[in-house]
This record gives sequence, C-alpha cells and structure tokens, in this order.
Amino acid sequence: MIASITTKTQWDLFLKQVDSYDFYHTYDYHELCAKPDEHPILITYTSKDTLIGLPFLLRDIPDTSFKDMTSVYGYVGPILKTLDKNFDHLLFAKDFNTYLKDQNIISVFSRLNPFVDNQFDILQSIGEIKRVGQVVNINLNSSLEIQRQNYQRRIKTQINKARRFCKVSNASTKEEMSEFIKIYYENMDRVQANNSYYFDTDYFFRFLDSDTLDTSLLLVKLIDTNEIIAGAMFIKTNNIVQYHLSGSKEGYLDIAPVKLLIDEMRIRATEEGGYNYFNLGGGYGSQNDSLLRFKLSFSKQVHKFCIWKHIVDTEIYNELSYNSEETEKDYFPRYRSSN
Repeated sequence: MIASITTKTQWDLFLKQVDSYDFYHTYDYHELCAKPDEHPILITYTSKDTLIGLPFLLRDIPDTSFKDMTSVYGYVGPILKTLDKNFDHLLFAKDFNTYLKDQNIISVFSRLNPFVDNQFDILQSIGEIKRVGQVVNINLNSSLEIQRQNYQRRIKTQINKARRFCKVSNASTKEEMSEFIKIYYENMDRVQANNSYYFDTDYFFRFLDSDTLDTSLLLVKLIDTNEIIAGAMFIKTNNIVQYHLSGSKEGYLDIAPVKLLIDEMRIRATEEGGYNYFNLGGGYGSQNDSLLRFKLSFSKQVHKFCIWKHIVDTEIYNELSYNSEETEKDYFPRYRSSN
C-alpha cells in the first residue's frame, strides 16, 4: 500500500519505525531546504512486515499541470524496515509507478546514502542508478590510534601545529554563530562557490535550533587572542556523523584550522561511542579533484556515491524537454536544465 506523509509529526513517527536513517531523511532538514515552490513529502509503502519510505521535495513543473520530485541536497534515498528475501520488487515498482502517474508526477531524482543498507535492493526495478563519485569515511569503529595512523604524515604535522596555537570549542552564543556564518560566506567567496551554497542566515540558526537535528557547531579560536578563525557544522544521527559545512579565515589557512576541526570531531565521536561512520563527503564533482584529495588525506576508506533517476512517463518527459539546452544533456530532469 502506498501513502504519503506531509506533516512533521507523522514523519517523525515513521522514522522511529525504520531500521536506520540519516539527518538528510528528516522532516526538519527537508523543511530547511525547501524553496517556496517545493513541499516536503515522504512516500511510504507497506507490505506485510516491510516498510519503505522515500523522502522528496515535490515541485510543480512551471506552466504545466505536471509535477516532479527531487531529493534535498546530501545523501538521501529510501529508508526501510525489514526487507527480506521474499520482498516482491516488481509489485512495489508497479504500485509506486501507479501512485506517481495518479499524482501527475513525471520524473523522480534522488542522491543515495552510502551508509543506509538495502537502497539498491529497494530500487532495483525502478529507474536507473548511476555511480557519480565516491565519499570518504573515517571508520569510527577503529581505535583513535588506528584512525590517526591512516592520516597522511603531512596532515598529522599540520594538526599538531594547529593544536599548539588554537583551541576548539562549541559555539555557545548567537554572536559566535553569526561569526561562523560570516566566515562561511567569506570561504564561499574565496572558492567561487555556486550560488546554491550561499544559504541565508536563517538556515543556520534554524539548523541549530532544531529539536530533531543533533548539530554540533565547533569553532577554532586562537589561544592568545580568542579570535574565531574557523568553524564547522557536524550532524550526528543514529550511527552516522556527517561533516556538513565549514569555513576558515583566509589569513589563517596556513594553520589548517578545518583539519583540526575534523580531527576534533573524530575524537569526540569515537569517545562518545555509538557511531560507525564519519562521512567527510566527496569532491566538487570530478573523480579526483583537490577537495577529494584533501579528504583522502584523512582516510583511504571510500564508499560509492550514486544517484537514482526515474522517468515515469517518457513521452511527456521528452515533450517537456524539447526546448532544453543541448549543452546540458546530462542534466536531470532535462526540462529543468535551462531554469
């Protein structure tokens, strides 16, 4: 049976029933990410003891009566309870497609989560799964000593230097949070980031105020002056720690404060216990760019990063895509490539 959930109360209750989920699957994060024309929706499927949830942002396709669904930024994909060997994938695919067609939904897109089990199994009969890169993970089941042994030698030296000059603390005031936001924007300017990374101020404060998102905002301060020179947001959910957003002042890049922040969260999460994965994420998009190499200097353990895309009605999809830019053939859904 297919149903949909659009309220926080029901969404939160559903999450309590599944085997595992990440903060990217929560209602709070979907609400944070939703643009004015996007609406959080959790599609659920129930069959005997199996329970499946697929979270999306539902959107109207401009100037049409059709809709599509996309995932929030990050690592999403389906979540579930009890997927056994007798699960009927074809029946699930049939019921899901029937729901999509009844709702005039033309296409579906999601980034998948490498740390949630059985996502490939759930989606095997629906659409296309494509590997687009890799993400770097620090294994928090290993001891602190073994984790550090996997660091590149240069990283160890830089972190040791940073600890001589700096201290790490949790942001505790609105002023400290505002200073981090300012540093984050400066960092985005320096790397010439896409506009989509310039979250408004409210985004950060709502993140930290959420009763669902277990967010740690760690700051690096100079020991001598107490000046904040860097910060990073980390989110803990079940057995996963995610490295979300960070920034450092340009004048202190030689101290490598962001590397210190990653090292500090690694230590704290391991000592706290209960966490298996510390996901540092991937690169900018290419297979071996500078950002990915930076993350690989902490760990050589990588996981596949995949996307899932599904065209519900090929004929309508092609009609909508007729005037899309030829230079963006890989963009999905194609009809939004010129938006």
